[in-house]
This record gives sequence, structure tokens and C-alpha cells, in this order.
Amino acid sequence: MTARELDAAGITDPSLRAAYTACRRLNARHGKTYFLATRLLPVDRRAAVHALYGFARYADDIVDDLGTTATPRDRGDALDALERQWLRAVRGERVPQPVVRAAADTRARYGIEARHFCDFLASMRSDLSVGEYATYADLRGYMHGSAAVIGLQMVPVLGTVVPREEAEPYAAALGMAFQLTNFLRDVGEDLDRGRVYLPADLLASHGVDRDLLGWSRLTGRRDARITSALRAAAALTRDVYRAAEPGIGRLDPVSAPCVRTAFVLYGDILGAIERDGYAVVHRRAVVGRRRRAAVALRGLAGALAARRAPRPADRAGGPRWRTGRAGAGYGGEPAAPGGGGGPTRRRGEDTV
Repeated sequence: MTARELDAAGITDPSLRAAYTACRRLNARHGKTYFLATRLLPVDRRAAVHALYGFARYADDIVDDLGTTATPRDRGDALDALERQWLRAVRGERVPQPVVRAAADTRARYGIEARHFCDFLASMRSDLSVGEYATYADLRGYMHGSAAVIGLQMVPVLGTVVPREEAEPYAAALGMAFQLTNFLRDVGEDLDRGRVYLPADLLASHGVDRDLLGWSRLTGRRDARITSALRAAAALTRDVYRAAEPGIGRLDPVSAPCVRTAFVLYGDILGAIERDGYAVVHRRAVVGRRRRAAVALRGLAGALAARRAPRPADRAGGPRWRTGRAGAGYGGEPAAPGGGGGPTRRRGEDTV
């Protein structure tokens, strides 16, 4: 975390500043798409986004890190320990884990509901025993905790031009769109972890099952049935993006360019998968640096324009939206408690 970001956010305690800085390092190292988009936010809101990402990433690493010999029981014990620290931190107790301290501080500053974090940890825990999902409805149940609630955590930070509850369904949908993109991109890597996230009924409708995916991964050979199933999964994911997109216009104008940039960059992953012939069983599709830079520059232009523009007011001349600033609205009124919108569970390093 830069001193400028911490100062702007009003984070003065040295140990807490160190905790937020640790979260920023996690985001910069692993969440490259989202880190790039986060830099378009007003400087006072970036620390909170890094804290939310850091907590999610830390829990995800407990479950998915392939570089350790930890057993499922070891990982479950580690998740339990993390949740105990989280519950203590929410009660105001000091805990040793930096990402927990930063996330709990962000939760308190922005009035984020604590249950969103517990729902997230519950989905992480299910990954230790659940390796596939029979239907899309089943997968959506998992994604509520692994992706939608992260969107809900973000809404208070980003701010809205409508009542928060009107923006939340779109934020939840966008979180799921991002995660569906990750699932599609990481089919091969998830197979290595013993998991298939694409719904079994969708795969079966194209003649695909886990054994066929495993054969393709092991042999490096392609199969038209797999390509057809992956194309259908991409179409489903684009439908979720379309459902989520109207929510961007409901965000505080100074935050919207950040989310729009993430929306475009994650959507570009689907395009890269298509151009690569849906070869995700064998390799990860990537978006080129030139394209990423072009999208980021366009987002920066939009962010700067939004910051220079007059703040819109309602008919009575008062402020219309909730600010993303630490729990207060424009004019000093307290922001309503509620949920939030942003980085989803990564399924491997979040690069495009």
C-alpha cells in the first residue's frame, strides 16, 4: 500500500497500515486484472479494495495452493483457524493475521455485512469435499458464497447513485460472471485439482463427462464434443455479463470506470478463449498486454473525466448517491449498511 493511499483512507495506525500493505502486495502479485482496474478508483477507496481482495486470496490459497503437501484435513483446519480469527476481529479483538485485520477494518469502515465473509468461507470449505456440480442451479449456490458475496462486499466501497439494495443484484451477477470466466479459463488446472466446475448437465448435453475431460487433459488431444460444450459455457457466461452490465451505471460515477475496465478485461478473456479454439483443457488463454493497456488507458480517461465533473444532485438540490468513503454519505449522512461488488475467486493466478 502506498503512503498516499493509506493517508487518503485515513488509516494511521502503523500495524494496520502494514496489514493493508500486505493485502496490496497480494493483489499486485496475483490479481493483475483487478489490480489494474483498482488503480482507476479514487485514491481513498483503493486500500479497502485491496483488503477485500487480500482476504479472499488468502483463503483461496489455503484451499487451492498446489505447491504444498497439505491434506484436505490440514486445509480445513487452516480455514477453521482463519474463520476464528475473522470472528474475533469482527468483535474488535486484535488478531495476528494481517489480511484478517485489514478486511475487518474495511468491513467496519464501510458497514459491510459480516455474513458475506462467512458465506465466502463456507464456499471455500466446500471445495475440500465437492468436486463437481450437477446443474447450473447447484453451481449458482456455490457461487453465491465464492463470487456473488464478494460483489456485495464491494458496493459500499464503490458507492452508488441509487439505493444500495438496487445495485446489489447487479454486483452479485457481475461477481458470478467473473468467476464463470475463471472457471472456463481454468478447466485444465481445475481438473488437476480434482474439480470440474462446469455443470455436469451442460457437459452431458454435448456428450462430455469428467472422464472425457480427463482423457483430453492427459493426452493433449482435442474432441469436438468438448469444444461444443465449452462454447455453450461461454455463451452462458456472456448472458450473465449482459445481465450484470446495467449495474455499472448505478455506481458512483468516480467508481464506475474501474468496474467498467474490469468488465471489459474479463470479457476479453472469453474472446481470447474463442480465438484459441476453446483449448482451455490444455492451456490458459491470455489477453495481450497491448489490449490490456488500451483498455486501462480508456478507463483512466473516464475516471479523470468523472472526477472533474460536477456531482449530480437530486431535485431538491441534495446529494443523490452514497459515497464510498468510510461509512458516510455526501452531506455527512451515514451510509446504509449492506452488501458490496469486485474481485472474484481467482482459480489460479488472475492474469489475462
